[in-house]
Amino acid sequence: MSALFVLIGISIIVAGSFLAAFLWSVNHGQYDDDYTPSIRMLFDDETKPAATDLTSSIKP
Repeated sequence: MSALFVLIGISIIVAGSFLAAFLWSVNHGQYDDDYTPSIRMLFDDETKPAATDLTSSIKP
């Protein structure tokens, strides 16, 4: 039974260290996307066609 308590304690320590490593990496910008903004200008913008007013083109 004491081995179970030791294993639970070790697993909590390991889980806490993984959580600390994840939070450190998020706070230090490891997941920031530096590549996409530099190539965004190479893509064409998708523009919507201008809406035309059909009633102004009809002449009585």
